Amino acid sequence: MNLTALIIQLISGAIGGHAANAAKDTGLGTLGNTIAGAIGGGVGGQILSSVLGLGLGSAAAGLDIGTIVQGFLTGGVSGGITALVIGLIKAKMAS
Repeated sequence: MNLTALIIQLISGAIGGHAANAAKDTGLGTLGNTIAGAIGGGVGGQILSSVLGLGLGSAAAGLDIGTIVQGFLTGGVSGGITALVIGLIKAKMAS
């Protein structure tokens, strides 16, 4: 695991968490969206990268634009999904 790829996934996960809950009543608040998205982006991004065989953060390959884009995509998608699912569960429990 490359630390740079993980940081990219955490940041994009936090952004994805905000984007997923921007127009819905399932938001967790600013801090909640950030935390849920970052956790989902980090964990989910690593899982997606290994399952899809993207090879993020290969030390021999270096850090190129493709690796950065893949990190943003996997982290952002998994962070958005995580924040959305947690927000939906919170909304169901409140009603």
